[in-house]
Amino acid sequence: MKLYGFGESGNAYKVALMLALTGTEWELEFVPFFTGGTRTPEFRAINEMGEVPVLVDGEVVLAQSGVMLEYLSELTGQFGGRDPGERREVLRWLFWDNHKFSTQIGTTRFLMNFLAPEKRPEAVIAFQQGRLRAAYGVLETHLTSRDWIVGAGPTIADLSCCGYLYYPEPFGFSREDWPAIAAWLDRIAALPGWKPPYDLMPPAFA
Repeated sequence: MKLYGFGESGNAYKVALMLALTGTEWELEFVPFFTGGTRTPEFRAINEMGEVPVLVDGEVVLAQSGVMLEYLSELTGQFGGRDPGERREVLRWLFWDNHKFSTQIGTTRFLMNFLAPEKRPEAVIAFQQGRLRAAYGVLETHLTSRDWIVGAGPTIADLSCCGYLYYPEPFGFSREDWPAIAAWLDRIAALPGWKPPYDLMPPAFA
């Protein structure tokens, strides 16, 4: 399989982590996002949405990380939930992550770290961090009485929601403030094959 992405992309990391944890053979096709790599006609021919990641498996070409996680779960039989009820719950958390969590983290992290300091909109960053505190609270409460987001073991819901939280760049998250989330991140990091983001995909800003 070929994964189009770059190290700083939290959504690409989710898919790379799934590939690593399932022992799937894959290679990274580096996309120079910060110099317009997703806006070229060549890339738009692969993904009309102009976004990374993209996963290519033979004739199968997939965009959107949640779709890729679901595809890999079906393909490998891993991290998918044990029954239809659990799978629906997994999808619920995937949708929540994409709407309320990862998207907010990705935007906030970009504004705080990848824009020149004089261009950083401090009021927008503060607003985003407020929304994120509410989302952290939802996840913290959910994980207080359980080890995994859905069911008795890790699923793609965990791999989707955890992705951005392993990055070293600041975006307003501190493990010390959210002990249940911190313990959950440690459990995921103990899974065989786990690696942090920049060990799976080199950063563009090395």
